[in-house]
Amino acid sequence: MTEAAPASTSASPTARQVWTRARGITLGVVILLAAAVAIAAIRSGAEHGRLDPRSADPYGSRATAELLGDRGVSTRVVTTLDEARAAAGPDTTLLVAAPDLLTDSQQSGLHRATANSGGRTILIAAGTPSLRTLAPGVTADPAISFDSALSPDCDLPAARRAGTADTGGIRYTTTDLDADSCYRSDGLPTLLRLPAPSGNGDTVVVGAPDILYNNRLDKQGNASLALQLLGSRPHLVWYLPSLSDTSATDAGGKSFLDLLPSGWLWGTLQLFIAAGLAAFWRARRLGPLVPERLPVAIRASETVEGRARLYRKANARDRAAGTLRSATRTRLAPLVGVSPAQAHAPEALLPALSAQLHGDGQSSLHPLLFGPPPRDDAALVSLADRLDALEREVRRS
Repeated sequence: MTEAAPASTSASPTARQVWTRARGITLGVVILLAAAVAIAAIRSGAEHGRLDPRSADPYGSRATAELLGDRGVSTRVVTTLDEARAAAGPDTTLLVAAPDLLTDSQQSGLHRATANSGGRTILIAAGTPSLRTLAPGVTADPAISFDSALSPDCDLPAARRAGTADTGGIRYTTTDLDADSCYRSDGLPTLLRLPAPSGNGDTVVVGAPDILYNNRLDKQGNASLALQLLGSRPHLVWYLPSLSDTSATDAGGKSFLDLLPSGWLWGTLQLFIAAGLAAFWRARRLGPLVPERLPVAIRASETVEGRARLYRKANARDRAAGTLRSATRTRLAPLVGVSPAQAHAPEALLPALSAQLHGDGQSSLHPLLFGPPPRDDAALVSLADRLDALEREVRRS
């Protein structure tokens, strides 16, 4: 009866094995995506109508606009730079809700229109990116105020009448000796009033938008401070920078990385660090290998056959020939009285073999045991036969 051929064993992982290995990472990615979607949904609801005088949301400013309207101050919302520049005048207060969103060219254009207009410009939570242009001489301190409610501690009439207000946020320093510095936190003001170089205009920098929020207007002296700052002129223009503004397409010479928010850059760095840690975790363990018992016994013939198939698939005749020659030299060395350390040295092994074979010269043995790799598969098979014949002859002699 003919013996059945052994079933071939595949080294490729099965679908079940791939799923078992990847399910942890897949679950983590799904959780991260779900958390990102949930956070985006929550924040999108919280940010709706932020600082918009038409919004009745908690973080909108409709209550402020209505109180100003009751006192005869008209409020108009603009979303483009051209509208904001055209509205600048001595009887107008221009409130910039998010000055840091303006590009360099937009900031320069807005400053030229308001510097000598005679009106008031109010910058809400302005940071370093916008202060250099819109409020020269003012810099934002890197450390923000940890106290929200602060006392005026200055001679500005509007601040003294309002009393304590929620201006705690960005803190400022200024080189303008005529500036009014109010609501100090650890010695640095969170509200500045900077008189214009000429005329009756001025610029007011407020470190936090809390005094304008619907849900904070009735706290402390927020309503009083907001109404006095925004109601000093009969007309209020509320500038909400918009991405639809064509003037925002000019990046002002900034590169792509400069336009990315700092949070994205830090997030990308954290992802790279996490990927490195994951690769280190999944990499092979460091240190010497620890022997362990195999779950099944593997016959030596199967190991040799599998290794031979790998050599054949890679056309690695040089590696196969080198392995055959090295194994033959290792077995021949103790038969002719050569130490294992000298088994692969031609000057030690070849003379001993020549003496053992009684007449076979070293010239014929050297290409057989130390020669170049074979040219093709037939030459490799011939080399294996010759090595086997040499070993048998040495054992018989």
